[in-house]
Amino acid sequence: MSTCEYRSLAPEAVAARIAQMEEENRQLRQAIDSHAVIDQALGVLAAAHRLAPENGWEVLRETSQHTNIKLRTLAEAIVRCALGRPLPGTVRRELQAAVARRHSQRPA
Repeated sequence: MSTCEYRSLAPEAVAARIAQMEEENRQLRQAIDSHAVIDQALGVLAAAHRLAPENGWEVLRETSQHTNIKLRTLAEAIVRCALGRPLPGTVRRELQAAVARRHSQRPA
């Protein structure tokens, strides 16, 4: 909508549109932040386990599903692990199993 079109709207409609745009902005910022931490976790997996990015993505996805932890939360834990914080036991086991599955699928 152009500025002229907003002038013809009731103040409540303008306020509602502003609120909607602010929510969209918040969601976009959250998506950008999530993307950054997921990329960092992929880098950790690539370095620590010699995984290609697509395999790292599958490891993250599988581990997230098997532990019922959101992908972003899992990625944050992996990045913290790279900085010296331990992974919870269940997460560590599922991550190791997912990495092993990816390694076993590599062509000889």
